[in-house]
Amino acid sequence: MIDLVARQVQILRAIIEEFIKTAEPVGSETLDKKFNIGVSPATIRNEMVYLTKQGYLRKSHTSAGRLPTPLAMRLYVNELMKERELSVADEVGAKEKIWNHRSEMDELLYEATRVLADKSQAIAVALSDNRLIHAGSANLLNMPEFFDIKVMRHVLNLIEEEHLMTEIFNSGISENPIHLVFGADLGNVNLEPISIIYTSLDTGTHHCKIGVVGSFRFDYPYIIPMMKYFKGLIEELAE
Repeated sequence: MIDLVARQVQILRAIIEEFIKTAEPVGSETLDKKFNIGVSPATIRNEMVYLTKQGYLRKSHTSAGRLPTPLAMRLYVNELMKERELSVADEVGAKEKIWNHRSEMDELLYEATRVLADKSQAIAVALSDNRLIHAGSANLLNMPEFFDIKVMRHVLNLIEEEHLMTEIFNSGISENPIHLVFGADLGNVNLEPISIIYTSLDTGTHHCKIGVVGSFRFDYPYIIPMMKYFKGLIEELAE
C-alpha cells in the first residue's frame, strides 16, 4: 500500500465494497453519488486511472466502470477491511450442530462442511487423509457469476478432484491463519470469478484443511472471522 495515498485508498475501498454488493463494474458517477469521497467526479476518474495503472483495478469489457483485481482484493482483506464480530447465535449455532460428531474426525469434518456451506452460502470443502469432502454446491446458483455454465462446470470439476484441491491448498499458504487463492491465479479463465478461502487444522493426530469455494465477491469481513472460528472450534473438539 506504500504507493497509495489516503484518497486513493478510500476510492479503492469504495469500489471493492460496491462491487461485492452488486457484482457490477463501478464507475466514477456511482462513487460520487453513493460515497462521500469529497472530490469531483473528474478527480475520481483520474484516481481510478492511476489505480488501474498500479494493478489494483481493471477495465470492464461491458462498461466504463472498473473492477478490482486480485491484488486489490488481497490488499482489502489484509489491510483495509474491518472484520465483523460474529454473533453469539453464529457461534453457538455452529458448535451445537457439530458437537455430537466430535468423537470421529471424518464425521466432524463432514458435518462442519455442511454448516460452513450454510454460513458462507458457498461450497465448503475439507481435505483429510487424501479424502475430499464437500457440501453446498447449489449455493453457487444464487450468484450471477455462476449463471455461466462454463464457470459452474469448472468449479464442480475442481471440487471433485482431490489432487487439484491439494495443489490449490498448498499454493496459497501464507503467514496468516486464513489463506486466500483467487481464481485468476489458477491459469484458467473459467475460474477467474472465484476465490477460495481456507485454513489448516492441526489436532495433534490429524492434519486437515477446510475452506470455502465461491465468488470473488465473498463477504470477506464475515467469512474470514467465521473461518477463524471454525478452525479454533474443530481443533478444540477434536483434541
